[in-house]
Amino acid sequence: KIIGYHKSKGCEIMVILQKIALVITIIGAVNWGLIGLFDFNLVATLFESVPVLENIIYILVGITGLINIGILFMNFEERD
Repeated sequence: KIIGYHKSKGCEIMVILQKIALVITIIGAVNWGLIGLFDFNLVATLFESVPVLENIIYILVGITGLINIGILFMNFEERD
């Protein structure tokens, strides 16, 4: 349980959106790891024929990284 967390429809939607954002951020981190380790850009390889889509992926990763800043301010202490 998270202190101050109230189960409401709005909170449930935010939790789902934050989890989706976290998954996209992790995919971006894996891509950066591949670039750093093997000089292999998975996003560029998958979407090289559609540069606009490649840019959209990068923008989404950046936006989701910003969304996940909210995780820094969450209180994960458990109640007794």
